[in-house]
Amino acid sequence: MRILGNTLYVITPDAYLSLDGENVVIQKGGDELRRIPLHNLDGIVAFGYTGASPALMGACAERGIALTFLTMHGRFLARVCGSEQGNILLRKEQYRVSDNEKRSAAIAKNMITGKLFNSRWVIERAIRDYAMRLDFKKLRHASDSIAKSLKMLQSAVSLEEIRGIEGKAAVSYFSVLDDLILTQKESFSFHERNRRPPMDNVNALISFVYTLLMHDTASALESVGLDPYAGFLHRDRPGRLSLALDLMEEFRSVLADRFVLTLINTRRVAAKGFLKKEDGAVLMDDNTRKAVLTAWQKKKQEKITHPMLGEKMEWGLVPYVQALLLARFLRGDLNAYPPFLWK
Repeated sequence: MRILGNTLYVITPDAYLSLDGENVVIQKGGDELRRIPLHNLDGIVAFGYTGASPALMGACAERGIALTFLTMHGRFLARVCGSEQGNILLRKEQYRVSDNEKRSAAIAKNMITGKLFNSRWVIERAIRDYAMRLDFKKLRHASDSIAKSLKMLQSAVSLEEIRGIEGKAAVSYFSVLDDLILTQKESFSFHERNRRPPMDNVNALISFVYTLLMHDTASALESVGLDPYAGFLHRDRPGRLSLALDLMEEFRSVLADRFVLTLINTRRVAAKGFLKKEDGAVLMDDNTRKAVLTAWQKKKQEKITHPMLGEKMEWGLVPYVQALLLARFLRGDLNAYPPFLWK
């Protein structure tokens, strides 16, 4: 089993990253802010237009440390990675499956099965834990609707059908997300999913955490030798991490959304940490961003039992395990891709 490493998040404006021996050095205005040994890291995510030395980029590529550049608001800019891992036969099979809509649909159906199953159980868990504080009938109706979508999904054969069923289930799921926000309702309310840009505090949090999850999922796929850009449900688009978007569908509700709800309900974030621009876009300030990143790292260290393998592992390893299972299926070691089903 792979050991869960650490991801370095750099959010200091105008920072510069360089290499000194076996350390990554964070500098600003000629002053050294911090240095971290490379062997402690499995990823570096730089927010803003952070500079990085060619020596550091080369060292990260050689060591398999994903170096990702995002804007301050979490939009993807670029990614540095080294030589391809795994063997060429695995990637060629991935591309063949990606080019075949019928074979792609079979994998996509399992991934969306995982998404819908987990979304339903997020609602069911809330009903169980907060029955006296929630609208039981409303949540039960949403859960039942997703259950019906799950049943319909099993007979779907095309990507178009799968997307239609997933979209209907998403409407049911997001219709009750606001009900799961139990505190700070005056500042954190959810009406609909919006992005590019997010228009309220909750969507700003969700978009930011989805970006972090996509980075982790892409790194997991690369680590097992798969191409994160060649997807099955999400089709090819230049610069889009299509397979990472496919795989993270299983984790959106159970990992990312529940994490956001916890941040709000436990008051780890507050309204003062969000800024609204003239165009309506909502941004997080630096302190809130740091708080979210710190909590995200802690979340990834929490232990769970993998439902298929029966092994205890950190949450942060689950995308890696699912990427490994996908690779095994593509190599012919498994009869089907087994999605992550949380309960």
